[in-house]
Amino acid sequence: MTDPRSSAVSAARRRTAIDALRRGAVPETGLDLLATGLDRFESALDTELDAVASGASVFKAVRGEYGSGKTFFTRWLGERAKQRGFAVAEIQISETETPLHRLETVYRRLTERLTTASFPPSALRPVVDAWFYALEEDALADGASEDELAGAVEKLLTARLTEVSRHAPSFATALRGYRAALARGDEATASTVLAWLGGQPHVAAAARRSAGVRGDLDHFGALGFLQGLLTVLRDSGHRGLFLVLDEVETLQRVRSDARDKALNALRQLIDEVHSGRFPGLYLIITGTPAFYDGQQGAQRLAPLAQRLATDFTTDPRFDNPRAVQLRLPGFTQDSLVALGITIRDLYAAGASAPDRVRALADDAYVADLAGAVGGALGGKVGVAPRVYLKKLVGDVLDRIDQFADFDPRQHYRLTVSSGELTEVERNLAAAVSADEIDLDIS
Repeated sequence: MTDPRSSAVSAARRRTAIDALRRGAVPETGLDLLATGLDRFESALDTELDAVASGASVFKAVRGEYGSGKTFFTRWLGERAKQRGFAVAEIQISETETPLHRLETVYRRLTERLTTASFPPSALRPVVDAWFYALEEDALADGASEDELAGAVEKLLTARLTEVSRHAPSFATALRGYRAALARGDEATASTVLAWLGGQPHVAAAARRSAGVRGDLDHFGALGFLQGLLTVLRDSGHRGLFLVLDEVETLQRVRSDARDKALNALRQLIDEVHSGRFPGLYLIITGTPAFYDGQQGAQRLAPLAQRLATDFTTDPRFDNPRAVQLRLPGFTQDSLVALGITIRDLYAAGASAPDRVRALADDAYVADLAGAVGGALGGKVGVAPRVYLKKLVGDVLDRIDQFADFDPRQHYRLTVSSGELTEVERNLAAAVSADEIDLDIS
């Protein structure tokens, strides 16, 4: 049966999702088109998003093995947040690029990857400009004349950043410097000051002096700047910020001193969210079970382990989606096949010969291909989704669509080479010893 969602999808959304799968990547948008098995989370998570949009703050942790769909899940939830008017940022934690124990770097990555429904990354400047526009509109609505406008905006800026200025006075100072540079037509200085506001290091000293700020953002100042950014987002018309810290399990591989600092920084972030310091923030982290349960991860810091503790001893069917941790059980053979059928129908809806696509890549063939890819990866179905979807789209569906005489059961032999696997996939599929595996699925 054809998925009714497929025929109602715009060509652009369909193309974006299919192109990403063809590359072996998780699509940036259109995740609702591919979502299977996530309906059990929807009600609880939508309630949390609505609470954050009303001024609350939420912390959530997602756990799942490699291939269980953690990145897909957070991007799917991020799309739901964006539909509610949230700004969204996804940050990959890594030892070299974005170490969690350096919150100033995390904040910088946040501003670099900030996106909204209207603007791609980095949306920092459009957000700030919209904020000043909103201040001007509010000042005019309060009766300020054109001659009084600059002074009235200054008063509103000071009033709305009062709480922020207690922790990070330079945030408001930089905003004033940015506005002053724009007012005198100095675009270069305005851009430089905005870069400093976004946490960029090594900003030109002359620009910093003109804005009245000094030095670079540090670890402690980053939390104040996050608070300021949330205020600017809210006053510029956004309902909140959906922030993802992805792959926190990488903390297990860093030096012990850096790991301890990072775990403590995570504990601090959780406490600040729960304290109400960041109204409008939905903070979500992802990690493997080894991170949450292992002695080199969260268990290394008892206060953090306590904050993340969640009961997973019951049947996964009864997992509580309101709990601090969510468990993604990963793909089974049946759920992998269901996803393949969903993607086949999505592809067919935009194909030149949709009936032919559905006939040659029928449900039985989609299931056979899923089984073959799982077999090529040592029988580990949980490792298979990325490779399976890449093969399904790029090797099978594309050929059916382009070549009238192509029949996958006659003309296609699945080949999985070690070179097309990620390092994690190779390690998890260690049962496979050959460099190439050919599986006949005819």
